[in-house]
Amino acid sequence: MLVILLPAMFSGCFGEEEIVPVPKEESAYPQPWERADLIYDNTDVFSRVSINGTFGVDIAQSVFVDVDTITAADGGSGITGDARVHLGLWLPIIEGCDWASAELLEKCHVPVIAEVGPYYDDGDVDALTPADRLGRFLIENYVPHGFGVAQVSVFGTGESNHCMDLMGTDEQRGIDAAVTWLGTQPWSNGKVGLIGKSYDGSTPWQAATFGNPYLSTIVPMSGLIGVHDLMWRNGSMEARGMIMHNGVYGSFGIDGDADDPDNFCEGYLEGYVNGPAAYLSGGMVEYAGNDYWTERSFLDRVISNYNGSIYIIQGMQDWNVDPHMAFPTHQIVEKSGIEVKTLAGQWAHDYPDRMSGHSSQEAGRGAEAYPYGLRWDWADEMLYWFNWYLKDNGEAPQLGVEMQDNRGGWRFEETWPSDDTTYLEISVDTLSPTGAIMGATQGEITFSYGPFNTSVFISGMPTLHSEITPHSTNNGHIFVEMTDDTGMHLGHAVMDLRFHAGGRDGSLSLAPFSTVTALIEFFPMDIFLEAGESIHFKVTQTGEDYVPSPAAIGDYTINWAASTLTLPIVNRACVDLFQAPMQDYGEDSNRIC
Repeated sequence: MLVILLPAMFSGCFGEEEIVPVPKEESAYPQPWERADLIYDNTDVFSRVSINGTFGVDIAQSVFVDVDTITAADGGSGITGDARVHLGLWLPIIEGCDWASAELLEKCHVPVIAEVGPYYDDGDVDALTPADRLGRFLIENYVPHGFGVAQVSVFGTGESNHCMDLMGTDEQRGIDAAVTWLGTQPWSNGKVGLIGKSYDGSTPWQAATFGNPYLSTIVPMSGLIGVHDLMWRNGSMEARGMIMHNGVYGSFGIDGDADDPDNFCEGYLEGYVNGPAAYLSGGMVEYAGNDYWTERSFLDRVISNYNGSIYIIQGMQDWNVDPHMAFPTHQIVEKSGIEVKTLAGQWAHDYPDRMSGHSSQEAGRGAEAYPYGLRWDWADEMLYWFNWYLKDNGEAPQLGVEMQDNRGGWRFEETWPSDDTTYLEISVDTLSPTGAIMGATQGEITFSYGPFNTSVFISGMPTLHSEITPHSTNNGHIFVEMTDDTGMHLGHAVMDLRFHAGGRDGSLSLAPFSTVTALIEFFPMDIFLEAGESIHFKVTQTGEDYVPSPAAIGDYTINWAASTLTLPIVNRACVDLFQAPMQDYGEDSNRIC
């Protein structure tokens, strides 16, 4: 049975005088591990704040924001000089506040929470209609608490003109202009927060690259720290990588209407070249000063320029935006001095509180953690966060990482991977691998480790460092899957061997029969194994939705005697776990500890 055990408070005596502790006033902002017995409204498709706000919601305003940083050199609406982004805006109804007035009382100054993305009128409602994916959640929960809410269309989508350039420089400028407009209106308190999931979770990262003084917090959910970072992993391309711009999002701007000429900008045209070029090379295609992919990389500029806070939300089973967008991003952000928190649950490409998505997960892909990943306290959690960073009210949030393991248990870590992680190094040749040559003659190699003597948490990014010798200029591609005793998926790793050092810097080819050390790193995982269980590894040329590049389909030999498997282990027990509210953690639960 999973129970919540909180740190004990001890009092003592000095001499004969008993010291009676002063009772601590109950906080209006309970920490996550203090919410297990709280009751939340779970009657809607999303979570609700536990205390409703007192303000009404005004009618939606339609606003066009001029973007004067778009020039003729950018093409599209830069040529006509009328580039602008469109947004829908909801403000609270506050007695004595006339939003059209240039002079407003202090009580009329409100912060704004904005969701920015490409989907308004393109696969979803228009920007003046509360969107089910997030807009309605924001408007109904937070406008009554004195926040404004905006739904913003990026360039080339909805009623925003100019070019749909897939997170490029033009899109970033449009987002920055919207943030500045929202932060400088007479009714604004000068603080803006951005929140969203997927593409809408990437626009907060884009906004933070500018160091805009009005951007006070961002909440990227399964958002991209860079476009190339998502679709290429150690030189290996996801199947969608080559067509993401022109085949997927370009259609939002080039859709057969009268505005199509505005969308033939440099970014759209460059997409035709840079997708295939990155597929061929596996890298950033930075030849001859090409900056298509570098201008779509955000994290370094965020670290250099941003002055606000960050709340990362990530599904550890996300098949669309893998968790390497969140880790080691959290530690990178943390070490830069930015205040950061991460909520990481065993859901897929979803919000923390959506039953329909959480309940549809498959075995090994989050099903074992359901329903314990549902966070009906999420609306409150965001209210506490926004109150602190946008209103300077309430209590400072506890920074760190709320991590859920694959069997449903939640725990709080000061950082992740934890500073007290120990690294178990195992020589692979002791694990009896079934072969050494990968390619036409052998398509699968397996080996196992275990059983574990005690229950363990594998928490972090395991590595498999191997000496590999390609047999030809077709250098090879490697995919490694980790499973449990039942064959259930636990995690995986992928690499184009031209990128044997990891990351985005590789070579065009390797010399045949030259030996390299492949620093293979698994995607982030947090898994619990009982004493007596083992883990199993299957090595193949590829897997999941990764496509080997044309230069990565050859045979190669793996020297297992010079290969090391490293497992990041943390020592945790039931006392370290807490339970999500509104869930039954009874003896029959899937969470075994």
